[in-house]
Amino acid sequence: MRSKTLALLAVSTGLALAVTACGANSSGGSSGSSSSPSASGGSGAKVGVILPDTTSSARYTEFDAPMLTTALKAQGLDPIIDNAQGDDQRFAQLTDSMISQGVKVLVIDPPDPAAGATAEQKAQAQGIPVIDYDRINLGGSARYYVSFNNVLVGHLQAQALQTALASKPGAQIISIEGSPTDNNATQVIQGQNQIATALYSAGTWKKVGYQQINNWDNQIAGTTFEQLLTANGTKVDGVLVANDGMAGSVITVLQKYNLAGTVPVTGQDASAAGLQAILAGDQYSTVFKPIKLEAQATAELASDLIKGDTGAANKLASQTTYDPTGKRNVASVLLQPVSITKSNVKEVVTEGYVKASDICTGAAAAACTQLGIS
Repeated sequence: MRSKTLALLAVSTGLALAVTACGANSSGGSSGSSSSPSASGGSGAKVGVILPDTTSSARYTEFDAPMLTTALKAQGLDPIIDNAQGDDQRFAQLTDSMISQGVKVLVIDPPDPAAGATAEQKAQAQGIPVIDYDRINLGGSARYYVSFNNVLVGHLQAQALQTALASKPGAQIISIEGSPTDNNATQVIQGQNQIATALYSAGTWKKVGYQQINNWDNQIAGTTFEQLLTANGTKVDGVLVANDGMAGSVITVLQKYNLAGTVPVTGQDASAAGLQAILAGDQYSTVFKPIKLEAQATAELASDLIKGDTGAANKLASQTTYDPTGKRNVASVLLQPVSITKSNVKEVVTEGYVKASDICTGAAAAACTQLGIS
């Protein structure tokens, strides 16, 4: 059944996307390749998709790969989907392989902008249009970009932390942000600052630690957070964290210092681990990005490009995103994210992005019963 939230998301972006509940795809996405759901076999035009890694976020294996497969096949296309595993050389090899297999559109989310720019040059030299997926490839040449409004993601994170700390003036804040080479991370920080800058200026919040984490590396995030925490005398009132993977590492450190559950932590991706931490009281919020919508928009755009219907493609990608490296505007589809706290975790389960059985265990079980999540 279509939820009101996701129906509104589809309307707000002007996409004629049928939003139906999907089966959960929780296969423990932090290990293994996402290539398993990508086996070709369709009779339509081939579309290549290269995802970045399986470590910075579980989403690429749990959600993106299977949902892109389904969406592309629904358009009558033949998906070839693989994962670069965070390796630029592997990304380049996958690009060459997909071009040699005759893909008609290449969809990329590169681990590094330089690798992405090279891939785009190779594809376009063969007359293959490229779609930047989920993050814009800085300095690249793709004409189209499909993602979420990442500025709004950051805004929602800071807004949630502001709510959590409403009764704590002068709250001491540590920020653990995404990779400095990732434009998504830059946009998330921009959105956070829409709220945080004024709070810092007014003395409502006090910044006691801040660091961007290369490659969104969860282990480095935990180590960095502990260094910032101990440098501040193990005192912190709130942690502004860019995604759920790094939030999990932050929570592990907070547990070590007996602070977990008393210090609100933000996140992003509405991962099973993040939602479970919210239900258990260790994480305050996450940001839900309904990836099925992103996959459907990408598939529809790919179909338009294969048909040579640039009018339809431009109508779909009616927004723009500025690439500060390439100094150009890229036609974009920017979907709307949703803030998730304990009160609306059920929405993510209802939409089929996670199973209740994946999150309603251990310390989260009682909260699931209370919230009617089953």
